[in-house]
Amino acid sequence: MNDTNWLWLAKLAGAVGGSAISLAYILPHGRREAASRFAVGVVCGLVFGGTAGLKIASELGVEAIIGPIEMMLMGSAAASLCAWWALGFVMRAFEQNRIVGMFRKKDQENADGR
Repeated sequence: MNDTNWLWLAKLAGAVGGSAISLAYILPHGRREAASRFAVGVVCGLVFGGTAGLKIASELGVEAIIGPIEMMLMGSAAASLCAWWALGFVMRAFEQNRIVGMFRKKDQENADGR
C-alpha cells in the first residue's frame, strides 16, 4: 500500500474510533440518535481530521516528532470525538440568536392566520 492509502486508512480509523468513544462517553437515547451521532462523528473526522491533527500537533510542538499517519489518526479521532458537542454549541448559539427568534415569531403568526 502506498502512503496515500495509509493516510486514508488512518483518517477512517480515527474517525470511527473517535465516534465510537463519543457514543460510549454519553449514551444516546435510541438507535436513531446513535446512528446520527455516529454518522456526524465519522463525517467530521473525515473532513476535519487533517486540519485538526496539524493544529493539535503544532500546539503541542510535536509535528516534527510524529509522522503524518499518526497526525491524521490523532486529528480524525479528535474531530470525530468533538463533533457532536460542537454541533450542540452551534445549535444553542443559533437558538439564542434574535434573528432566528424573529423568524420563529413570524412563522407562528402565519400559522395563526394573522
